[in-house]
Amino acid sequence: MADFDYIAIDTRGQETRGHLAAADADAARALLDRRKLYVVRLDPGSPRPTASRPLFGLQLGRPKMSGKQLTLFTRQLATLSRVSPLEESLRTITRQTEQDRVRAIVETVHAGVVEGRRLADSMAREAKSFPPLYRAMVSAGESSGTLPTILDRLAALLERQAEIRGKLITALAYPTILAIVALGVVTALMMFVVPQVVEQFDTVGQELPLLTRIVITVSDLLVGWWWAMLLVAVLAGFGAWRALKEPAIRLSFDSWLLRLPLLGRLLRDLHAARMARTLGTMVASRLPLLEGLTLTAGTIHNRRLRVASDEIVESIRGGGSLSTAMRRAGVFPPLLTYLAASGEAAGRLDEMLERAADYLEREFDRFTATALSLLEPAIIVVMGGVVATIVLSILLPILQLNTLAGQ
Repeated sequence: MADFDYIAIDTRGQETRGHLAAADADAARALLDRRKLYVVRLDPGSPRPTASRPLFGLQLGRPKMSGKQLTLFTRQLATLSRVSPLEESLRTITRQTEQDRVRAIVETVHAGVVEGRRLADSMAREAKSFPPLYRAMVSAGESSGTLPTILDRLAALLERQAEIRGKLITALAYPTILAIVALGVVTALMMFVVPQVVEQFDTVGQELPLLTRIVITVSDLLVGWWWAMLLVAVLAGFGAWRALKEPAIRLSFDSWLLRLPLLGRLLRDLHAARMARTLGTMVASRLPLLEGLTLTAGTIHNRRLRVASDEIVESIRGGGSLSTAMRRAGVFPPLLTYLAASGEAAGRLDEMLERAADYLEREFDRFTATALSLLEPAIIVVMGGVVATIVLSILLPILQLNTLAGQ
């Protein structure tokens, strides 16, 4: 196979440039003619560069789409593919894209389509930007001739996931910042204010109150051993990170998370909602249920839920139903199991899964709103209590000295 660069005119009279592989120049011209392109120029070209071996196993400088960029690309492609050919839609997106790394990725996909590959196969050349589940849905759309509809569903799925992710970040951002500021204020008081005040009590010769002695001890530890505490915290964090890389430890940790009273239910419902919406979108796209479950399981981060999803795949492969397998797994919300059973009985599984996802996401919104409204004042009360304790530990010796002076 030889490589050729070409310049051609399409049926709309627009100039098209590209690259293709063919046995010889005549075969290349025949291939372009079948695409209804009038060849203006055809020159031997250099083969497309293959991905070089990464240095020390790291993908240095390899472009990758972010979730937001992938969502925008999918929405643009879904809109343009309804009114123009796929090759032209990709070329339009390439011209409109401002980020260099995104433009390079879309150009690679566009070049694959121009060379005669399917869109899903072209996206596989940028596998880091287009995950397997995404490519499987695109492939199903190409096979069934409903690619614009599938892309619309994909865009809606990505937009909904981004919305949930944004709500989660918003719910955690303010309490986290507030907790960090509170910790910084208390640490500054203990390391810089308390030692200065303690110096005034050194010459008194009177035994200090117990609370004052405790605060002074903690202050001395922070001032003298802060580096050791920081080192221990870093080593503990690194050790925990390494331990969670072990499958057995990670499985035990994720199982423990799901058993927590409030947080466990939140995590379970959030993962279940994401799985239900993804699976519902794939079923609506006419992707086989078994393949959809296999790909959906790879998007679940909690190992316990992922193991349960793999067990569901094996159960369905053996002839079982989705709802029965979910009920046997014992980690999915009862509502999801019930609606899945109703959807299977009525032949409307995709619709029931979408409804389950909507309900679970609404529950997540209500839970996070309630938790946030309680967490903020709780942090403020705790911070106020700690600061009041420090102030009281300073005032008690002063009050004690005033009492002695009055006697």
